[in-house]
Amino acid sequence: MEKRDRELIDLLIKENEILEKYVQAHQQYEKQLEEYNRHPYLSTEQWVERKRVQKLKLAGRDKIEQILAEHRRTKKKLAQGGVS
Repeated sequence: MEKRDRELIDLLIKENEILEKYVQAHQQYEKQLEEYNRHPYLSTEQWVERKRVQKLKLAGRDKIEQILAEHRRTKKKLAQGGVS
C-alpha cells in the first residue's frame, strides 16, 4: 500500500470497525502467503489454497480501497461546501 493510504488507514481504523476487519484479514492473508512462498514446491492442495488466499487478499484490498475512496469523496464534498 502507498504511504498516504497507510496513513489514512491508521487514522480511520480507530473509528471504522469494517475497515479494521478488512485490514486485519489482509494482514493475516499476507502472513499465510509468506508461509506458502517459503516453500520451493507446493502440493496441489497447497497451491490451490495459496490461490484462494491470494484471491481473498485481493478482494479485501479492493474493499479497503473502496472505503478509502469513499472517505476521500466525502472529505472533498465537505471541503467544497457540503454534501449533495
